[in-house]
Amino acid sequence: MSSETYRQFDPWRPSPVKEISRQQTAKTHYFNIDHVFYETSGGDKFDRYSIQDNSGDTVAVLAMTDDGLIPLVEQYRVANHRWTLEIPGGHSRDASERPADVAKRKLAEEGGFDAAKITQFTRFLNTPSYSTQHTAIFFASGLTPVARTTIGPETPRSEVRLVTVDDAYQMIVNGTIVDAKTIIAILRLKSGSLNHLND
Repeated sequence: MSSETYRQFDPWRPSPVKEISRQQTAKTHYFNIDHVFYETSGGDKFDRYSIQDNSGDTVAVLAMTDDGLIPLVEQYRVANHRWTLEIPGGHSRDASERPADVAKRKLAEEGGFDAAKITQFTRFLNTPSYSTQHTAIFFASGLTPVARTTIGPETPRSEVRLVTVDDAYQMIVNGTIVDAKTIIAILRLKSGSLNHLND
């Protein structure tokens, strides 16, 4: 098999469909839902529902203590009726709150740590088939314990588990950790591609 690339991938090449109209069907603080109508180059028409994120990027923070432990938050997720283990994360309070500030706040509120250093290392599309939502992930180090706050009514007794990188990786492999942002962050850490952020 040839190692040559047949065609360089271009995410910005022309769209194969044309948007005809859009109607907003729901509006919340975090997102709006639009009913969108399209037409193909062959003249066929179809419609889709699209979630438009209106509070900036969702933010998550992968933190590491000086002795190499990662805080993972136990959360009950009502939409899926299950408990999850996740790195801290969330949305901005308003348009003036910058992503790095959201990361620091969520690390303190959910993870129970303040960070001396925080750096964004990736950004990804959560569900590109029907949503504009992106998540920015930060790496935090130089941690100092602080008082946590209640996450929300659905998780009144949330706990934080401090785990090693290897244990977190094994929990991904065995299906204990199923949250996408947490999987992406831990796999990046396990790969060694974040080593320079620990300097």
